Amino acid sequence: MPLTLASLVQHSALKLSVRAGGSRLDTPVRWAHVSELADPVPYMEGGELLLITAMKVDAADPQEMRRYVRRLAAAGVVGIGFAVGVNYEEIPQALVDAARAEDLPLLEVPRRTPFLAISKAVSAALAADQYRAVTAGFEAQRELTRAALASDGPAELLARLAAHVHGWAALYDTSGSVVAAAPEWAARRAARLTPDVERLRERPAPASAVVGGAEDRVELQSLGTGRRARGALAVGTGAPLGTAERYAVHSAVALLTLTTERSRSLHEAESRLGAAVLRMLLAGEAEHARTVADDLYGGLLDSPFRLVVAEPALPGTAQPQGLALLADTMESAAARTGEALLVVPEPGRLLVLAADGGAAVQACADHAEALEARRGRDSTGPEPDEPVVGMSGPADPSGVAAAYRQADQALAVARRRGRPMVEHEDLAAGSVLPLLADEAVRAFADGTLRALREHDEKGRGDLMASLRAWLSRHGQWDAAAADLGVHRHTLRYRMRRVEEILGRSLDDPDVRMELWLALKASEPAS
Repeated sequence: MPLTLASLVQHSALKLSVRAGGSRLDTPVRWAHVSELADPVPYMEGGELLLITAMKVDAADPQEMRRYVRRLAAAGVVGIGFAVGVNYEEIPQALVDAARAEDLPLLEVPRRTPFLAISKAVSAALAADQYRAVTAGFEAQRELTRAALASDGPAELLARLAAHVHGWAALYDTSGSVVAAAPEWAARRAARLTPDVERLRERPAPASAVVGGAEDRVELQSLGTGRRARGALAVGTGAPLGTAERYAVHSAVALLTLTTERSRSLHEAESRLGAAVLRMLLAGEAEHARTVADDLYGGLLDSPFRLVVAEPALPGTAQPQGLALLADTMESAAARTGEALLVVPEPGRLLVLAADGGAAVQACADHAEALEARRGRDSTGPEPDEPVVGMSGPADPSGVAAAYRQADQALAVARRRGRPMVEHEDLAAGSVLPLLADEAVRAFADGTLRALREHDEKGRGDLMASLRAWLSRHGQWDAAAADLGVHRHTLRYRMRRVEEILGRSLDDPDVRMELWLALKASEPAS
């Protein structure tokens, strides 16, 4: 328990008596300070019991005492100890009235009680309280260590921490999702803090922040020893943490960081194994891959899966944090549902095998949708390290090589279209025309049709419109002429002029195909 004015009044050796502010004796005392200055406020920090004999102030002057006491109260002084029998035989009524007006505790100190005795009592009580806090902190550290070594994962550690701080605690993964919380009701409260956790994650670790109000004060602490946080701890209390509670929180942060770093080492070893498994699958050695990684990925290889290929929006980005965030997002989603996931980070590229229709695939799609919504809302393009994703269609272990080509093709289309993600199935089910939205294709179209366009601009005919009508009618003269409102002989003449200008025969199906694609690529985007 912290030292209070009530504790000093109850100290039998000090013989202190209360003359004003009796309702505020439960105020904690940080120190006892002797000062006879007329204005000691510049030398106070708040929380002190000020001890005076009134050598340099007129304690009998009501106006001066009102100013004096008002300044002390505003500075955070918790009480005044007035020694009687030195300059005044009793406390002047002006000081008593001023203390009552400010509801500031005023203690009478008998002459036989030296100020040094009060200072020693305060110092001893503060030291004892600090010792109790440190002892409680070490005990909390031992309890939390035992909980961290238990088989229940972080749940038991969070439960012990919540009990020590008389509040609640929650653990977040790298994506900002709540992994565990104690008590159980705290999970919903913790989930509302995900935006704050995401902002904390953007700062170099270690980092901390305080959010919430006076009734629900939440401290957020990042976890991890690297530059990028591996998770976060939230601790919610009704008041600022004391010394013992602070020890407990620091111990929890250290233990959870150790756990995440150990998990990180295992994760890196698993990534190396995953890379080997993927190489086997790409080489068509599905059975060998299954034998090597059956325990880790057996469930994944037994059902249809998708292959995801992701790269930064700007190739060659030095620190593609967007790829790491995408991997964390997919891993967190898979962990919550117990799905197997194969993640292979490569320099400047990320490869993922995820269950078709599973939570990880959905998390990838949601992540891309959020990026696209942000771009549309802010009317901006992609950030350099934002991921661009290509996703294959459903595949099995024997079709990984084909799935890799599909994902790579979808990635190339996503990059050309400026989209965060494209699925290969969308390409197969859709039209080829969106693929023409490429600068190289537009350049080809411009070069192919430039002579016809220049001919028409000089007023010598309408060859572009005639070519488009004739091709759209598959070379049917009467139908195309009717669309143009001209005689079929006029249309025949125009088509001969097209052949003469281009130096190519319209009887060649390849020529007709190239001209049609050039016309489509030249059309304004709708």
